[in-house]
Amino acid sequence: MAKARRRSTRSNAQKSPEHDAESDSGQTSLKVEQTEGQEDRSEDDKCPACKDENGEVTALADKESWIRCDACKTWYHWRCAGDGGELERIDKWFCKECLAKNPARSITFKPPARKSSRKRTQLDYANLNSGLESDPNRWAQMLQGKTIKENNFPRMKGADVNLDWLESDENALRQPIVIEQPDGLGLKMPPRDLGIDDIAEIVGEDTPVEVIDVASQSNVPGWTLKKWAEYYNSSPEKRDKIRNVISLEISGTKLGDEVLPPKLVRELDWVERFWPNTKRGRGHAYPKVQLYCLMGVAQAWTDWHIDFAGSSVYYHVLRGAKVFYFIKPTPANLAAYERWSGTEMQSHTWLGDLVDEVVKVELTAGNTMIIPTGWIHAVYTPVDTLVFGGNFLHSYNVATQLKVRDIEISTHVPKKFRFPFFAKLCWYAGEKYLRDLKAREEFSPRVLESVEALADFLVSEARTMERGTEQAKREAKEQVPGDRVKDASALARELRWRVQQARGHLSDDEDSGGSARKRKHGEMDSADDGTPMFKHFKPRSWDRVLAQPKETLQKVIKGRKPPDEDTWNSDWIDHLSDSAMDTGEGDELELRRRRDVVIKFRRTEKGLERHRVERVVEEWEWVGAAAASKEAPVSTSAPAVETNGG
Repeated sequence: MAKARRRSTRSNAQKSPEHDAESDSGQTSLKVEQTEGQEDRSEDDKCPACKDENGEVTALADKESWIRCDACKTWYHWRCAGDGGELERIDKWFCKECLAKNPARSITFKPPARKSSRKRTQLDYANLNSGLESDPNRWAQMLQGKTIKENNFPRMKGADVNLDWLESDENALRQPIVIEQPDGLGLKMPPRDLGIDDIAEIVGEDTPVEVIDVASQSNVPGWTLKKWAEYYNSSPEKRDKIRNVISLEISGTKLGDEVLPPKLVRELDWVERFWPNTKRGRGHAYPKVQLYCLMGVAQAWTDWHIDFAGSSVYYHVLRGAKVFYFIKPTPANLAAYERWSGTEMQSHTWLGDLVDEVVKVELTAGNTMIIPTGWIHAVYTPVDTLVFGGNFLHSYNVATQLKVRDIEISTHVPKKFRFPFFAKLCWYAGEKYLRDLKAREEFSPRVLESVEALADFLVSEARTMERGTEQAKREAKEQVPGDRVKDASALARELRWRVQQARGHLSDDEDSGGSARKRKHGEMDSADDGTPMFKHFKPRSWDRVLAQPKETLQKVIKGRKPPDEDTWNSDWIDHLSDSAMDTGEGDELELRRRRDVVIKFRRTEKGLERHRVERVVEEWEWVGAAAASKEAPVSTSAPAVETNGG
């Protein structure tokens, strides 16, 4: 919110100047305007909703509150148009005429502070006069008497947090994990003695920073890193309020160069995997959510929330301590959170009373935690603390990510607080998965389930572009990355078809809502009338297809065994070739090879077209090394090789 601007005069149905419609920061301007000590009242003090039939203005108090319609920019007395509501709670407001013109509009409210009947040790009367509870200790007081369970989340070694764990453990990334020491995690962090003054100097003392007033859980404008450093470094008794910083993103800064997320996070992160490298980094607009610096003072509290778009989080405590309170994202708990979020319930209801259980996790300096998709959490800071972390979307729980996004839309979360470029990132991910599925890449059932949820979302975006309102069409099209996606509708529907095929079932109809059936052997990928099963996708027709007999080979040779280090999949593979395998040196291994060749022909306007598709799958099992060490054989599968052309 921008600062309020006082007005010295008002006229009936007065319009605000154009520059008042938005603040310098691009946010909606604060709409409360007041005048004091006005003794001469006239027709100019009336608003369109004044009910005095005689034209006489009702005697006013020394302080008159006005509000501006966000659509027509007309000013109203709050006593005339507010229907007795609390003015301080209003976020966006529309007059009755504008609401009637566009039913899609709705009045929204700021997330209110909780009201507590417990005795407070100290009060901030300035905040109380504006209708806000302002004792920062009330969060700790609110926890008194509540049932909080100790967690049984896994404690893992950094070296064990890897793709093998994710693929082999069905519960991986379904509950928070704690890594007490960063060794083996592939994590890079600044030195522990990094000071807040150092951060301000490295990032820039004039850098704006969003500061949260803990008492009201609202943003406080006008802060820079220099001002924040002065506040943070002051003694607790000299701090006028408890404040918190949780959204300083440092990508593209020298401080950001000193932070590297855990290796597993980098391997899963959709931004790292799918957003083009040429469109990331300094000077580019992309989802900058990977590197956050969080700075909280003692007694800071962040109320219940889910990270935007249900994104997962890595969280490393460089200095200090944090206490997390978690709620599992079950359908019932998410429904309770949706009812509670952004409503009056926030002011008087403890969310933990509406869910099955609340679990507590304590972190100290050097601890790292990974929070999976959609977990509802609140955070308490017992001592001054410095944390580095970041958000990431991944392919192991897309359905919940999309569910959280739907909750954000239904609860009217402003776009500035949502995951940036979410839909565009989904298109990039969908385009890559379509290429992989066409190349017959293999994926785990859990990933295929997520890719199908992604495909359903992209199909819904395609339908919006085809059937939505003009504004909806325009917004949906703006999110399609033209550098990778040429026909969004065709891509979305082909992706859905191919992932359903990979999962062993196909949809009977695009609008069937997910009904599925098994595809029989030899059945065409089409409806009963021979038409394609999805719009816009026209498979190539071939005059003749020849499948050569499968070739299999099994023999024992000698070859160099891949090293155990993490670099084997780059260094070893980069120097691998057919001639380098059977060198007569190294350990004895059993080579099994399968080779499929399909040749397709068709006539074209200019002559003939031939496609030769060859797929080779190899498995290498070092039997000699296994026998010598009495361990399980080392088995390595070569990736499929597919070539087109003659």
